[in-house]
Amino acid sequence: QVQLVESGGGVVQAGGSLRLSCAASGRTFSSYIVGWFRQAPGKEREFVAAIRWNGGVTRYLDSVKGRFTISRDSALSIVYLQMTTLKPEDTAVYYCAVSQGTLMTDYENYGYWGQGTQVTVSS
Repeated sequence: QVQLVESGGGVVQAGGSLRLSCAASGRTFSSYIVGWFRQAPGKEREFVAAIRWNGGVTRYLDSVKGRFTISRDSALSIVYLQMTTLKPEDTAVYYCAVSQGTLMTDYENYGYWGQGTQVTVSS
């Protein structure tokens, strides 16, 4: 019902910035939660940020607060993750996901996932 496509990943020097995009098709984001998760090599998937489509309430992983900003474009059904002051530990595959539930940080609450986009931060 929902197809998600991430873009914007790449290789960046530590301290640099990237903006990831998550474009949805098939259904609108209305009443949904849209989240970003990441998975580094050899590590478990972790929550990064999420936004409630209605109202725009956001949540962030503690280690990215003040550096990452999640936002939405309601007209285009796109969610962005603006990442600044990137660190090598931010290196991971970043996934966009959509939830019809209420829990913003639990990956089990998300039913739709994109294919991911690689973010590599060089030291």
